[in-house]
Formats: sequence, structure tokens, C-alpha cells
Amino acid sequence: MSTPRLTKPTIAVLEVLLAATDDAPAWGLSICRDADLGSGTVYPILDRLAHRGWVESRDETDPHPGRPPRRYYELTGTGRLHAQDALRERRARQRRFGLGLVGGDA
Repeated sequence: MSTPRLTKPTIAVLEVLLAATDDAPAWGLSICRDADLGSGTVYPILDRLAHRGWVESRDETDPHPGRPPRRYYELTGTGRLHAQDALRERRARQRRFGLGLVGGDA
């Protein structure tokens, strides 16, 4: 399983997915909102992460009346570990080179 290129938008999507819970799952437009990115950026990132086995998606089973069913996205167990490792390594490199930290992690 290869590591995707960790661009700022990819990091933002990974951070949203890492913060998602069973009670507050990540769905397409919520990821766009929380990552402050457009759908034309978010959905290709989700597709790349899914092709690497980092993300799985599923349709909402009981859609709310008046809107189409949501598609939920979540990190796989392996994807979660790889995402945490990749973000940790990136932050360590940023600290080593004195660059600003992404995601507010000190």
C-alpha cells in the first residue's frame, strides 16, 4: 500500500477522516465543509485514498426524507494507521526544518 502525496488538501481530508466517529461519521459534503475544500478537490482525494485501501465508503441505509442518501467515508484500520504515521512523519519533518505546522499539532 503506497502513501499518497501529502498535499495540504490531502492532509485536510485525512484529518477530517481521523476526527470522524460512529456518532458523527464523515460524509461527502461534510468533508468538504470541515476541510474547507471544494467537492472537485475532495472527491478525487477520496477516490485516490480508496484505491490505496485507506478509505472505505458506504451508502446511508436510512436516508432522511427530502434528500438523497449520503455516502459515508471512513478510514480502514490499515488506512488509519498509515494516515497517522504519515501525518506524524510530516509534522516531524516540518519541525526539523522549522516550517509551520499543519493542523495545529505541536
